[in-house]
Amino acid sequence: MPISDPSSHPSPHPYSPTYPYPNSRPSPYSQTRKEPNPGRRTVSSSSAGAVAAAVGALALTVLVPQGTAVATISGDGGDRIGLLRPGGGAYVAEGRLTSDPVRQTEGAKQLTLAGDRVGVLLGDGTAQVKEGGLGAGWQPVRGEVKQLALTGTRTGVLLANGEAYVREGDGPWTLESTKVKELDLAGDRIGMIRGDGAAYVKDGPLDAPWIKMADNVTGLGLAGDRVGIHNGAGDAYVKEGALSEPWTIQHRNTLQLELSGDRLAMVNDKGEAFVKEGALHADWVKVSAHVTQIALSGRRIGILDGEGRARVKEGAMQARWVVVAEGVRELVMS
Repeated sequence: MPISDPSSHPSPHPYSPTYPYPNSRPSPYSQTRKEPNPGRRTVSSSSAGAVAAAVGALALTVLVPQGTAVATISGDGGDRIGLLRPGGGAYVAEGRLTSDPVRQTEGAKQLTLAGDRVGVLLGDGTAQVKEGGLGAGWQPVRGEVKQLALTGTRTGVLLANGEAYVREGDGPWTLESTKVKELDLAGDRIGMIRGDGAAYVKDGPLDAPWIKMADNVTGLGLAGDRVGIHNGAGDAYVKEGALSEPWTIQHRNTLQLELSGDRLAMVNDKGEAFVKEGALHADWVKVSAHVTQIALSGRRIGILDGEGRARVKEGAMQARWVVVAEGVRELVMS
């Protein structure tokens, strides 16, 4: 299904009133900083040692498969677990943590889950989506894709040329922006990081105006009414509510930040994984070490270690881990 001519969808001007990124370094981490209001919405630390740098490099390898943009791996409380293997095999398990994964396809470089939808990006840049049971047939979405994003009935594609498109259901594609390097979807919010590192989010219809979030952003996450970012220095921030709300700093030396429901998760430059639950100023709880990736979905927490072992726990943060698979490159949750 071809995307309509971009010239029929003028590129939006994403420079709505700017809320500068809080670039000072307050302490403690839970302190909230308000940004100046001029008129009215995965990187290792340079100080890390050799071991931390190695962990950081491995984490980036897991999270950013060659030829793709950073993609959403956390879910919204679903019971599906996706596994992407080093050779491109994509598998999804459904239901209990002990359920057997079902092979979806081979030759995949990205796997994404949303509700009962499964999306894959193949090595040749072809994006496909299926809906319903895990045995449903694939529907082609688009070629020349760098990243695929799903939420609800919305489908988003980031093309190799930096153009980002989103559509509702089987409706027409809307060109959201150009020069994009990451695209995120959650509910009726759309987020992006542009090539210059500036992050923007819009709320509502596909043609809603963009609101600038911050500069120097290396990671962006959306969940409900929360927006999370981390910058080139490894500082992680989250805001909640309206897009104009102030940022709350969450942690330093952050390689990865994930959001789902009222939980936040992060992996630091030592490979330690932490999760917090409830308010943004809640305490972090360490859930594991030697972690290269973490994912959240409702009451589930999933981690991937340097040996490719994927483990998931459900319920309280102190619940026991269940090994769901080995030989995994990326863990995805619905």
